[in-house]
Formats: sequence, structure tokens, C-alpha cells
Amino acid sequence: MEILTLEEIIEAVSGELICLGNNKFFKNVTTDSRKIKKGDIFIALHGERFDGNEFVEEAALKGAALCIVDSIKYNEENISKYTSIIKVEYTNKALKDLAKYYRSKLDIKVIGITGSTGKTSTKDFVAAALSSKLNVFKTEGNFNNEIGLPIMIFKLDNSYDVAVLEMGMSNFGEIHNLADIARPDIAVITNIGISHIENLKTRENILKAKLEITDFFNNDSILIINNDNDMLNAYDNKNINIIRIGTSGDVNFKAFDIKLNENSIKYTIKEINTDKEHSLVIKALGEHNVLNSLLAVACSRVLSIDYEYIQKGINCFKASPMRLDIIRGKKFVVVNDCYNASPDSMIAALNVLSTINGKRKIAVLGTMMELGDKAYYAHYEVGRYASEEGVDLLLTVGEYKEVYKEGYGNPSYFKGFGSKQKLIDYLEKEVTEGDVILIKASRTMRFEDIVNKLEIINS
Repeated sequence: MEILTLEEIIEAVSGELICLGNNKFFKNVTTDSRKIKKGDIFIALHGERFDGNEFVEEAALKGAALCIVDSIKYNEENISKYTSIIKVEYTNKALKDLAKYYRSKLDIKVIGITGSTGKTSTKDFVAAALSSKLNVFKTEGNFNNEIGLPIMIFKLDNSYDVAVLEMGMSNFGEIHNLADIARPDIAVITNIGISHIENLKTRENILKAKLEITDFFNNDSILIINNDNDMLNAYDNKNINIIRIGTSGDVNFKAFDIKLNENSIKYTIKEINTDKEHSLVIKALGEHNVLNSLLAVACSRVLSIDYEYIQKGINCFKASPMRLDIIRGKKFVVVNDCYNASPDSMIAALNVLSTINGKRKIAVLGTMMELGDKAYYAHYEVGRYASEEGVDLLLTVGEYKEVYKEGYGNPSYFKGFGSKQKLIDYLEKEVTEGDVILIKASRTMRFEDIVNKLEIINS
């Protein structure tokens, strides 16, 4: 992080200095009092179950040079002369305001990535593709919301050429707020599915919410979209520079001659208005990753990176944890895709399961959250698709386990469980050598517990 002055910070957060310490320059922001290092800025966020204002004394004791608060819950005599305190109306807003100001000081390109599914994989592909020519920062973990994204902004400095920032949402206005902070020069929308349809009601509304990523575009800004997605295919806006990628139709970057291998994917790229074709090999599985990586190619070409350097960067691609991790043990193979789940990502994961050689293909599936009145249909369709893809055994837990069974249609090769532990107990007894086991559910179900147990068995 670049240095900020006390005066800059006060103005950026519209705050009042109520305690002056002996520091005038500040570097590094944290919202977690447990992680404070000497010289940090501590922003005392509060929510329904916590209040950071209660930890200001602890923060000062650990060496925070500045605390930003919205209520006084400390004794002044317990604050050292080292620490300044600024009071604001709302600390949650101050976090965003300060990040927005800090972003405006940086001479750095920002690529913002959103979409119903594939955000993290696309982020990882984009960062990899750019990395052989540019110094790249990318969002860590799931820091993609109105608290996480500002924290990522504060990790930037002018040593970076480009920041690849993931932007998540569950309702209207959230992407707008993130775009206001990050001001992306290039925006990427991976697809429009039905994730968060419980809040937004229709896919048309989901599209509108995702398009908030363009709310602060200027004449030079570029929107890159996946034209294979029906909602994005139909979208057009003469006031926005749009680049389209896909496997068919009138697109700027087209992938064809796709070869899905057990450990990699190879395809050929045709770029509009050029005669040359370029092959790309990616160390990832699933046809959906053709589109995710093609979005990365488009970002790279916008930034004038040649294909040889794109391939060189892609060779360093490493997926984020729990996203189609292939874990090969002594007896069987586990496909760990338990970070999150939606209908589209379930289908993509089942496709990957079908490509891995093994004796039995076992799918262990849990609930897909935030689907509202689409939940029954979505779980039924995933069950049906599992049957079509040749899943030999479907194991489920959660409130929609019987719906999966209806869709799967083969009760002899289906088992539903009343708890995750009972499912684990069954796997311990029944998994056999040569099995390939997909583990997938929404984040709240914590299916990594199942993966951890299988890794122990398989070691």
C-alpha cells in the first residue's frame, strides 16, 4: 500500500479528528483487531453480531497508528500517544470511501470480473495469462464483496501493472458499489444463470445487477462477455465497447477444434479481423473452462499481449482451492468442487466427472442455496443430468435429497442421508478402489469435511 497522510484520510472518509497521535503518515489497513501490526490503520466495522468499536483499545495497544470509529467505546486514558482516532458516521461506509480514494491515487489498470458462475476460475485464468508480461495482483480467496474488495484495494500499490478483482453480489446495488470503488477499465461478465434468483426473482434482473459493473465506464472502458450465454448473447449497448467471446456466432474471439483430455484442454482461437489461428493448452478440466480461459485471452489481447506470452502465462495457471481439484490417492480419485454450487456449476462438475477414467463414477451432492422458487426444478434437473452423464451412484444430503432422487430416476443406485456424518460413514465403508468421487454443494454445507475424510482413507 502507498502512504496516505492524516489529512487525506480525514477528507476521504468525511471524518472528525478526535484524538491526535504522533503519526502523520499511514500504510496498511485492517478491519481485524487480531491481525494488527504496528503502524496499521484499524477501521472498526460493525455488523449484527460484532462491533469493532469495542476493540479500539486492543488495537491501540497492539500498535495501530490510526483507528477509525463510529462510536466511542474506549477510555481515552487507555489510548497511547502513538494512536490517532477519527470519528465518522458509519465505519462500513468509511472503509469503502477510503478504498475509493486510494484507488484514485493508483496508476494501475483494473479488470473487474463478475457473473453467476466461473468468477474465480476466470480471475485465475486472467491473472495467469497476464503474468508473463505484467506484474499482476488478483483477489485473494473470496474477498469479493463490499468489505473484501476494499481490503484487496488496500493491498495494491504502483508496483503492479494490473489488478484482477472479483466482484460478487446477491442483490441490486452491490456491484454498483464495488464498481464505484474499483473503477474497472475492463469488465468481464462470465455468464448469467440463476444464482441469487431468490433475491432478484428473474434472470433479467440478474443481468441488470451484473451490468452495474459498467456504471462508471468512460469512453475507453471495455466490457468482455461470454456470447455463448443466452442472456449475454441478446445484450447490446451502443454506448459501451463490447468484446464477445464464444464457440459460435459473431464473436471477437472464437474457440473451436476443442479437445477435452483427462488432464488438460486444447483448443484453437480465431481472432476477428486476423488471418492467423492460435492454439491454446490449459491445465484444467471441463468444457466450461474453454470459455473462462477465452475470456482471459480477450483481456490479454486488449492489453496487447501476444499469444506466445498468453500461453506462457496460462502454463502457470493454478486454480483456487476447492474448485475442481483432482485429488489422486492410492485407491481412488476425488474431485473436490465443494467451494460452492449452482445449477450451472453442478452440470460443469458432472461433465468433468464423466471425463475421468475410473471404475465407478460417484456424485456426492448437497443443497444449492438461494434459488427461491426455482429450487425444486434446479435440483430435479441436476439429478436428471447426473443420470444422463452416467453417474453410477448418486449420494445426497440436505433438504432436496428426494428431489435429486426423482430426477435421477434410478433408486437402486441412489442413497439419501439424514446428515453429513451418516453420508461420511457410508463412504468409509463402501468406497472401493478405482472409484471417482465428485464432492459438491453450496458453501454453507461445508462439504470439505467429506473431502478431508476421504483423503485420510485414500492416503
